[in-house]
Amino acid sequence: MKKVLTWIMMFSLIGSLIGCAGGGAAEQPEATGTDAAPAAGAGDANTPVKLRIAWWGGQSRHDYTLKVIEMYEKQNPHVTIEPEYAPFDDYWKKLAPQAVAGGLPDIIQMDISYLNQYAGRNQLADLKPFMDSGSLNVDDISENALSGGEVDGKLVAMNLGVNALQTTFDVETMKANGIDMPPMDWTWDDMDKLGAQAKEKGYQIGGFAYRHDVFFPYYLRTIGQKMYSEDGKTIGYPDDQAFIDYFTRYQRWYDSGYILSLDKEAQKKGVAEEDEIVLGNSISGTGWSNQFLAVANLVPDRPLELHPMPGPGIKEGLFLKPSMYFSVTESSKNKEEAAKFISFFVNDIEANKLIMGERGVPVSSKVKEELLPLLSENEAKIFEYVTWAEENSSPGDPPNPIGAVEIEKLLRDLSERILFKKISIEDAAAEFRSEANAILARSQQ
Repeated sequence: MKKVLTWIMMFSLIGSLIGCAGGGAAEQPEATGTDAAPAAGAGDANTPVKLRIAWWGGQSRHDYTLKVIEMYEKQNPHVTIEPEYAPFDDYWKKLAPQAVAGGLPDIIQMDISYLNQYAGRNQLADLKPFMDSGSLNVDDISENALSGGEVDGKLVAMNLGVNALQTTFDVETMKANGIDMPPMDWTWDDMDKLGAQAKEKGYQIGGFAYRHDVFFPYYLRTIGQKMYSEDGKTIGYPDDQAFIDYFTRYQRWYDSGYILSLDKEAQKKGVAEEDEIVLGNSISGTGWSNQFLAVANLVPDRPLELHPMPGPGIKEGLFLKPSMYFSVTESSKNKEEAAKFISFFVNDIEANKLIMGERGVPVSSKVKEELLPLLSENEAKIFEYVTWAEENSSPGDPPNPIGAVEIEKLLRDLSERILFKKISIEDAAAEFRSEANAILARSQQ
C-alpha cells in the first residue's frame, strides 16, 4: 500500500496536468461521428473493434476472466479484447500514470476506495446512456446494487457483485477444544471471551490485522456514526471517544496475545495459503464474504462457517458492498462496445458459470437463481450469508472521498504506533482527526 500511496500522491500533484489532458480525455473529442468508429455506436459487426480491459486479482481470477473474454470474442468476432492484469498494488501503480497520459484501458476494474478519485477527474464515463439504449442490460439488477456505482448523479461504475463483512469460524477446531460457537447476535464482549478461550487452548482469533480502514468504519456505523462527513470534507464522527474505545479494545487483544503480532503479520503477502486458520493457528478470521471461499477450500477436512461481525448494532453496521466494479473510461473511443462487454459479464449465464460469484454474489437476480443449483458447499454458504445480510443490514455509505487512500495509510501507521506503545491512544485519536482533516482539505483543492 505504500507503493500505492506514492503513485496516488504523484497523481494528485499533477492534477493540473490531468486537467489539461482532459482528465484522461475529458477535453478530448467525444466518441461521436467519425471518431466513434461504427462498431462503437452503430454496432456494425463488420467493423473491427479493439478493446483493452484491466483488472487486479490472483491467478484463478485471471484464468476464468480470460475464458470469459474468449467466450465473448467468439460470439462477437468483430471484437478483440486485450487483457491487462496484475496484483492489487501493482495494478494501481500502473493505472495512475496511464491516467495522467490519457492512456487508460477502455474498461478498468474499479474499487470503491478509488471511485471518487477517478470519477472526480472525469476519467470514468456515465453508463446511464448505455442503459437507456439497451447496450447495458440492467433489467434483473436492483436499484440498490446499481446505486453503489453512482457519483454525482452519474453511473460511473457497474457493480460486479456484492459482499458483506463476515467472521469466519473453524467450527470443528472450536468443538474439539470446547469453545462454543457464538450466536448470530453476538457482541464485542463475546469476542473478548472468545479470544481468552482460544488463547487458553493455544489458538488465536483472526483480529483485524491492518484493515482498520474497513473495521473502524464498521464499528462507527454500529454506534450511529460515520467515518466521513456527508460532503466528504471532514472526518464524520463528532468526537474522539469512538476512536479511543475501538483501539483500547484492540490493544487489549494484542497485549493479551489474542491476535497475530505485527512482525508476523508484516511477513504475509495476503494470500489465502498464509491465513492463520489454514495454518491451524486461529479459530476465526474476518473479512469480506467473497474472501471466505479461498480459505474454506484450503481446509476441506474442517468445515468453516460465516458469521456476522460483532455488535451491538450489527444491522446498522452491516451493509452490502460492491465487491468491485467495471468502469468504462472517458478516453475510450468504443464506449458502447465496452458497455456491451460489461453487460455480457454481469448477465450471461454461461459466462457466470465460469465466474461463479468470485467477484462477489452476482447482482443479476436471474444469474444468481441459475447458479444456485451449481454451487459447491462453500459457495452456497457465501450466497446464503449474503442473502441473510440483505435482510439484516443498512444502506452503505457513499464512495470514499478523494484522499481516503492516504487516510487509510495514516490510520494503519497510527495503529502500529499504538500497539508498539509509541503513542497513547488519546494522542493518536487527536492526531488522526487533525491529519485526516488536513488531507481531506488538500484533496478539495
